[in-house]
Amino acid sequence: MTEIREYRDSDADSWLRCRLLSFFPTEYFDDVVVERPTFSNLAHRLVAVDHGAVVGLMDVEIFPDRATIAVLAIHPDHQRRGLATRLLDAVLPRLSVDVLDAWTRGDAGANAWYQRSGFAEEFRYLHVYKTWSDEGLVAPEGVDRVVTAFLQAPISAEAAMRERFGRVHICRQYVRRL
Repeated sequence: MTEIREYRDSDADSWLRCRLLSFFPTEYFDDVVVERPTFSNLAHRLVAVDHGAVVGLMDVEIFPDRATIAVLAIHPDHQRRGLATRLLDAVLPRLSVDVLDAWTRGDAGANAWYQRSGFAEEFRYLHVYKTWSDEGLVAPEGVDRVVTAFLQAPISAEAAMRERFGRVHICRQYVRRL
């Protein structure tokens, strides 16, 4: 049986492995971290553990006016087994705010899960990646060339951004009123 519990420092390697493997098949494939992020605010850091290994994780940071799911990841070998819902169910009673939000991109499964879980999409904008092969970004003085840049743009510029850049993702904010 998979246990849902608070993150422990001894979970660090397993936590990183789970996050990395769960992100590979998504539009976040290059959002690689080499150590577990810390939070400047209070945060609930939950993990789903199976046979001593982290197979799911949810970090929720608390702000004065809301809570934000900073990361939600389920190991590919454990997806579609209800772990994301179990993590959400475990964190909800711990929240003392009226709003829980999350940000995601185009993964159909993730978007469907948020909608099934009582979240509504409230806002969209674009994540735009400029690589060395894309034209149209000038390097600042003293820099030979821009190799990669991560940019944000309004959703209204989607067609123009897709014409200019090879990698453009819609970033969606989901909100659940508590």
